[in-house]
Amino acid sequence: MLHVNHSPRRRVLLLALILSLGGGLLAGCQGTSKVEVPVKIGYSAWPGWFPWKVTEEKGLFKAEGVAATMQWFDGYTDSINALNAGQLDCNSQTLNDTISSIAGGADLQVVLQNDYSTGNDQIIAAAEIKSIPGLKGKKVAAEEGTVDHFLLLKVLHEAGLSAKDISFVPLETGAAAAAFAAGKVDAAGVYAPFTTQALKRPGSRALSTSKDHPGAISDLLVCRTDFVAKNPERIQKIVNAWFATLKTIKDDPAGTLPILVARSGVSEAEFKAYNAGTTIQTLEENRRNFQPGTTMLSLPYAAGEISAFLVETGLAKSKPDLTKLFNSQFVDNAR
Repeated sequence: MLHVNHSPRRRVLLLALILSLGGGLLAGCQGTSKVEVPVKIGYSAWPGWFPWKVTEEKGLFKAEGVAATMQWFDGYTDSINALNAGQLDCNSQTLNDTISSIAGGADLQVVLQNDYSTGNDQIIAAAEIKSIPGLKGKKVAAEEGTVDHFLLLKVLHEAGLSAKDISFVPLETGAAAAAFAAGKVDAAGVYAPFTTQALKRPGSRALSTSKDHPGAISDLLVCRTDFVAKNPERIQKIVNAWFATLKTIKDDPAGTLPILVARSGVSEAEFKAYNAGTTIQTLEENRRNFQPGTTMLSLPYAAGEISAFLVETGLAKSKPDLTKLFNSQFVDNAR
């Protein structure tokens, strides 16, 4: 190894050089416009959010003229907490969890619907459990307060049971899948790609999935209301970049599939199997879904139903004010 001995004089000269360069750089910076701080967007393991990796790697934010950085979270709940704490400007999260955050005092707006789940959220049980009523008295794991906990309570309710009829084990989704695969719990509420791990338990199967509840689980881009108010042009460009991403994936499957598969952490075959379980929403579907309606495909209608259910099951103390939750201007003006 080569050792360099800097004498005191040499160090002084180096310091003087650094200071003079710093001063020059500072002077140069003062003569230019302020650098735009990138919009911080969070996302985590869900098939409908993996396209954000394509947005990033293909330079589609830059192509739309906006600086943005994607921040990956291994734990989905951590991304929600980061948004609520102001550490993110926007986050990829479900409608259910967004309503829970608003009920807890967060001020958020939905600016884009990525997809809705059509099978990738599942209540998976051991071989000996044949139906939802068979969960009575069993250990069931899920990430407390999140969308698969919501799905679990929903299917229990429809089967004439309540949370009191099971032994609920609160675990982060990845840990819930691992605990079930290892035989430590009898059932688990998990979402893809963690469903792949859970179903490795011999004889296990899904008792119910989000396919049975179309529109009940919507996946969204949600931003802090104050950030949206101050940065509407930047939000518009981010929404534009999303739809440019969907076009890129459609037009160049060979160049984008490896990015999606790598981000998912599963095999290409397993990733392709998720396609039917996540229904990506087009621009026209976004525009329609942001409007009032009478089915769960309408986001405002779904929000009302979910809000009532969260109160009924004790996940929220009272119905939050959702009148300003959906900001449709960005999908309405997207191209």
